[in-house]
Amino acid sequence: MNFIQTELQDVIIAEPAVFGDARGYFMESFNAKNWEGHIPNRPFVQDNESFSSRGVLRGMHFQKPPHAQAKLVRVIHGEVLDVILDIRKSSSTYGQYIGVLLSEENKRQLYVPRGFAHAFVVLSETALFAYKCDNYYNKETEGGIDPLDTTLDIDWHIPKEKILLSEKDAQQAAWGSHYIFT
Repeated sequence: MNFIQTELQDVIIAEPAVFGDARGYFMESFNAKNWEGHIPNRPFVQDNESFSSRGVLRGMHFQKPPHAQAKLVRVIHGEVLDVILDIRKSSSTYGQYIGVLLSEENKRQLYVPRGFAHAFVVLSETALFAYKCDNYYNKETEGGIDPLDTTLDIDWHIPKEKILLSEKDAQQAAWGSHYIFT
């Protein structure tokens, strides 16, 4: 596994070793020993999966403390632009975001620490997206930010009029100081 530290504090991109031949390929998608020293020592307790069509934008979602979640995200089929926004007030990268292309071809994974808002948009015809969480989902502590908020100025790589949002995501509040993790 090759680990790449991003410009955002505590955010890591992982590139797994892929062994291919005429039959296909094999890779370890997760091995806790490989991640020791790269992420906090908290076990992943929940796996989630979503299937979406081109232009579907899911997010920007987060869980508020005490139910905040770290995630390890990847794409099994297709391609997405994965975007995370640091909402930790005490972080040196507070208010900054990055976008990472995740695809079935590059097999990259993105570690999203607790205290980040997370979203992705599907760039291929369809995408199968999977992620691990280190805390259980809790409806009462879920939060969100409008992913199309112009103050964030995120280039989603899809024309705005072709982006498909859920009703809930379309009604999220704009980015502001009330999204604070310490």
